[in-house]
Amino acid sequence: MASVPVAVVLLLLVLGLEFEPSSGNPEVAALMEMKAVLDPEDRFLSSWTVDGDPCRGDFEGVACNEHGKVANISLQGKGLSGSISPAVAVLKCLSGLYLHYNALTGRIPREIGNLTELTDLYLNVNNLSGSIPVELGNMSSLQVLQLCHNQLSGSIPTQVGHLKKLSIVALQSNLLNGAIPASLGDLTQLLRLDLSFNKLFGSIPVKLARLPQLTVLDVRNNSLSGNVPTGLKSLGERFQYGNNKGLCGVGFASLQVCDLYDPLGPNKPEPFGPESRTKPQQIPESANLNSNCNDSSCSNEERSSKTIVIVVVAILVCGAISGLFACVWYRRRKQKIGSALEVSDSRLSTDQPKEIYRKSASPLISLEYSGGWDPLADGRSGVGFSEEVSQSFRFNLEEVECATQYFSEVNLLGKSSFAATYKGILRDGSIVAVKSINKTSCKTDEAEFLKGLKLLTLLRHDNLVALRGFCCSRGRGECFLVYDHIPNGNLVQYLDLKENPGRVLDWPTRVSIVKGIAKGIHYLHSNRPNKPTIVHQNISAEKILIDQHFIPQLSGSGLHKLFADDVVFSTLKASAAMGYLAPEYTTVGRFTEKSDVYSFGVIIFQILAGKTNVNHLRLGQDSGKLENIVDENLHGDYSRKEAATLAGIALVCTSEVPNQRPTMETVLKQLNMN
Repeated sequence: MASVPVAVVLLLLVLGLEFEPSSGNPEVAALMEMKAVLDPEDRFLSSWTVDGDPCRGDFEGVACNEHGKVANISLQGKGLSGSISPAVAVLKCLSGLYLHYNALTGRIPREIGNLTELTDLYLNVNNLSGSIPVELGNMSSLQVLQLCHNQLSGSIPTQVGHLKKLSIVALQSNLLNGAIPASLGDLTQLLRLDLSFNKLFGSIPVKLARLPQLTVLDVRNNSLSGNVPTGLKSLGERFQYGNNKGLCGVGFASLQVCDLYDPLGPNKPEPFGPESRTKPQQIPESANLNSNCNDSSCSNEERSSKTIVIVVVAILVCGAISGLFACVWYRRRKQKIGSALEVSDSRLSTDQPKEIYRKSASPLISLEYSGGWDPLADGRSGVGFSEEVSQSFRFNLEEVECATQYFSEVNLLGKSSFAATYKGILRDGSIVAVKSINKTSCKTDEAEFLKGLKLLTLLRHDNLVALRGFCCSRGRGECFLVYDHIPNGNLVQYLDLKENPGRVLDWPTRVSIVKGIAKGIHYLHSNRPNKPTIVHQNISAEKILIDQHFIPQLSGSGLHKLFADDVVFSTLKASAAMGYLAPEYTTVGRFTEKSDVYSFGVIIFQILAGKTNVNHLRLGQDSGKLENIVDENLHGDYSRKEAATLAGIALVCTSEVPNQRPTMETVLKQLNMN
């Protein structure tokens, strides 16, 4: 029997009826309906088929919960240019909907309000239009509302104030008008509220200044007026209000003191304020300030209110024009993101709570969390993570997202079962590599995880890939490590080059790479102030990155301090298969500095031979003659003395007996690198 049409399922949902089909899967039907409008040309979601199983991994970007229900849709940065189908309402167990950084058009369907289990709604950086559905007020589990950088119009629904779990509200860079609902002041968990670059008018509700958790409020580039609540002074620079010519207040550097006789001053009625509790039916969702008189004649006070209306309307007309120009200007800046990955200063983080937002030209801005997985919160930096270190290395989630175009597959550099690495561009123009690690792959003990993070920040050497910073996100359930991007790939790409002789490394470059690797490993093994001895544990040709000057940089140093034991073990299986794993590990089950020395010996053989498989050389076979060792692609153009020295070092480093292997300090001396 064919599956029941999505329209029928939606009708039953509207009527409040439960629906269980006799056959077929309504969630698959809903996903197929979503695909039809999200990707009408079937360019990006070809894996979504009516015969597929979303809980078996058949639907790209779709994940299920333990009950076999669709719980997550992650399609950010996919190039989707369709619209959002009302069929999404069928997915009643959906907790995360990530459609940001696409080119979606049309309205946000009001049926989306049926997703009462949804915690994260990311629709930002699209071309969505129309008003924000009032039905969003039914999404009682919602914690993050990301609708910024679209073309949404109309007013902000007062129903948003019903979402008591909201911590992030990002509505900037739209065409929203009307007043700021005072009901937003009921969101006691609210951390960040960004309403900048819209066409909002009226005053800033006093209730916003009383929110206990609020750390960032941005209302720049609107047409707001009236007295700014003094309580917002506690936010310091995290309260941004520029380009609202009608605002006034005491204690704000760029604002004039309010004129007590100015009808737009302190005595101006607050839109959706305390009076809304007594006559809610007379308070419009947008700021319609034309009050109706119920009596035969209006009082002087009421006539005064009409005067206010006239003034406000005049301001609105002027503000709308200036706001339109500001919005067009800002939209043009936003459009650059797709190519240059430009991050405007106005695009504040949407994953930031109680940290000090510091002014800095550095791209390493404060990492802040949305209230959840935060190993550095509540003073849990007792492992020696100083405030200076934590602030200088902590990244802002939105910058990580924007740098990678919201983790677009176009920027994917590599992927494993526990991590993925993306290329990105920070707002200062520097190119980075962002390693995304799922929380489930990290150590469960927060103290141990913290120690691992601290260790990574201590590693600084010319032959180690430099850590720029890190970021942990509860909303995404991931930790991100941001490294300098190394442009020339890894050592594996310069081995086995029979079909690509143009990439063959000349002899001086090979010697230089060996010496550089040795320096990096020696640094790890040395015990220095503020840096303990570190065993890498997983040295391989894949971990040797080559920069633009062909200087080697060892990657992955210290990562085993972050990963759960089963993840560490899984990485060792690959090393063992390639011959990098020291033989004693199978008997003693632990790593020492001599384990790294063994792996280094294998690397030397690979560089000499220009091959990945060098087991026969490591075991001493054919090692008596240099011509049996050195890469034939060099055509004899190498130093026999240096080759003999390197081959001898490689042989002793790969000795079966650990005590017979040299230390890296000894290796440096043998390479004349004292």
